[in-house]
Amino acid sequence: MSTTTPRVALVTGGSGGIGRVVAERLAGDGLAVAVQYAGNRARAEETVAAITAAGGRALAVGGDVADETAMSAAFDAVGSAFGGVDVVVNTAGIMILAPVATFDLDDLDRMHRTNIRGTFVVAQQAARNLRPGGAIVNFSTSVVRTQLPAYGAYVASKAAVEGLTLVLARELRGRDITVNAVAPGPTATPLFLDGKDDAAVADFARATPLERLGRPEDIAEVVSFLAGPARWVNGQVLYANGGLA
Repeated sequence: MSTTTPRVALVTGGSGGIGRVVAERLAGDGLAVAVQYAGNRARAEETVAAITAAGGRALAVGGDVADETAMSAAFDAVGSAFGGVDVVVNTAGIMILAPVATFDLDDLDRMHRTNIRGTFVVAQQAARNLRPGGAIVNFSTSVVRTQLPAYGAYVASKAAVEGLTLVLARELRGRDITVNAVAPGPTATPLFLDGKDDAAVADFARATPLERLGRPEDIAEVVSFLAGPARWVNGQVLYANGGLA
């Protein structure tokens, strides 16, 4: 591919939290970026404007990640605008916490629709559309390893993502496409901070040897690595958590 034709990334959930910082980081790396959003077009457009103001190329694409028709259309729109897709980053996700014994099953279905089906649908489209040299980066969580109470339903959804990641990497043999997952630890985003008091946040910060919460930029650094230079890292889950056990 010539230097005048940049690689192209599609970032789901790119309108806020980790997704926005990932989109801006990949744009800074020289990729054209499609910022996918489900309902908040204004925030997605803000991300696009920030990327454009910094000299990058970006557009916003809407749609429910769990809707295969919408995601097929999103991939088509990105291909029409930028010529193809090379990198897909699945940051879209929701987290609902409660003990297994009292967990609302409607919440379970809603969370798994986004976290499992949404990741699967987008990964399916990526498997069909990515160009050689591409990368798929899914999102898990370090709680798959730490297994904290109240995280059972969320962990179940993310453990499924890890399993999908390893299988898809093998299914794409011969395509020169890597498939990996990032498993962040506690990271200072609205998704993590919502519902936690200052004491709980401080406890999470002290749990890591670095004695702080992760920042979205820390996670974007790992995504940048997997999306670009890490061509020999494949079928892996990278725990980006500051040393959390």
